[in-house]
Amino acid sequence: MTAWKNYLEANRDRYLKELIEFLSIPSISSLKEHKADVAEAAEWVAARLQAAAIENVRVLPTGGHPVVYGDWLHAPGRPTVLIYGHFDTQPVDPLELWSQPPFAPAVKDDRVYARGASDDKGNMLAPILTVEALLSTESRLPVNLKFFFEGQEEIGSPQLPEFISANRQLLACDLIFSADGGQWDEEQPALMIGLRGLCNLQIDVRSARSDTHSGTFGGTIMNPIHALVRLLDTMHTPQGAVTVAGFYDAVRPPGEAEQDQIDEIPFDEADYKAELGVDELFGEPGYSTYERAWIRPTLEVNGIWGGFQGEGVKTVLPGSAHAKISCRLVPDQDPAQILKLLATHIEKHAPPGVKVAIDPNPSTADPFLIPFDHPGNQAAAKVLKALYGKAPYYARMGGSIPVCGIFLKELGAYTVNFAFGLNDENVHGPDEFFRLQSFARARLAYGMLLERLGEFDRGSIRKD
Repeated sequence: MTAWKNYLEANRDRYLKELIEFLSIPSISSLKEHKADVAEAAEWVAARLQAAAIENVRVLPTGGHPVVYGDWLHAPGRPTVLIYGHFDTQPVDPLELWSQPPFAPAVKDDRVYARGASDDKGNMLAPILTVEALLSTESRLPVNLKFFFEGQEEIGSPQLPEFISANRQLLACDLIFSADGGQWDEEQPALMIGLRGLCNLQIDVRSARSDTHSGTFGGTIMNPIHALVRLLDTMHTPQGAVTVAGFYDAVRPPGEAEQDQIDEIPFDEADYKAELGVDELFGEPGYSTYERAWIRPTLEVNGIWGGFQGEGVKTVLPGSAHAKISCRLVPDQDPAQILKLLATHIEKHAPPGVKVAIDPNPSTADPFLIPFDHPGNQAAAKVLKALYGKAPYYARMGGSIPVCGIFLKELGAYTVNFAFGLNDENVHGPDEFFRLQSFARARLAYGMLLERLGEFDRGSIRKD
């Protein structure tokens, strides 16, 4: 065992204590009352980078929640690698479903339970600890390295595009590794080569100036809830295909190699349904479940409300009704264009007797896809095979990580998703946890990865 591996093993207990300390900071980016906590988490990360002997560490303002930067740039001729992660978390509601306070980490059955344990504090801390081990035992790194951690990923990274654009020179790199994501399961690795993009809007439907008496006015004016339901129903076929004109026009189908990979990934429909607690699967005809989740776009109603919601009966016609819609997008769909298509559809299909307003959310994410044969994928695949004894699946994620598209646009560098969370770790839900085995595996994996990347010369790592 090399010296840095021995160092990692010898410091296992200290690393767990540090993770628990990190997880104790309630860095919820979406809640104003936790703004100071997000800033505290940024300072904690900066201090941890400095303790690992990373240079030029700083906490930088963005106009919203801060980012943390640090580097080590003493490997001439070797690639410059940027490692990304985020230190903000989701809210904890519903609190009553947690087995312990969300920011009072508990270790049970070789798992640490806390909000942010898997997403993303455990995953993003791992490469910092690995770099400490390398610098402590070898006084050097195999590559030039930059760290970039943000505190606003859970709210869509609204200030990051402008920040990255303004700091291209500071963040310039040949390749990016994201410590935000996960593996297929405990025994099977995976490389997530694609992420869906995202756009959102709210529909507001209004009829009368206010709620009205359902006896006096019922049957004489349009009910906004009825109108909204009719409008939403125009957006899909009964089988689940999106009917918005032009919605699928720009969709790029997967290449032959990727399609073969998707087809080879085993799928157990019974287990899938059992895990979700559903009786039947549903979705766009002509595609498998994985294809629907990864390579096809979606339009979903995320919330709908209007009228009386309290106990008992209140016989009113609501004055207004509302719905929130999100679309997950795939290469080469443009979020701004999809929002325009949705607006056109809504205007065309708005029922008579109501006024319909559309409020697009400014936070969007571009779809992301790294070339199947990118050198970064190849290096990561070899590391994962050595760790797991199995070649990784090449798959996409149905979700969105906005910064991957931002990095590609502003820095011209692809992002390889290299993290070790698992799907069952209750990310964004009560009793979120991170396996200590995964925490240890991530530390080892990053050391092996940096060593392998050090075998590349600077020119060969970038692949368009």
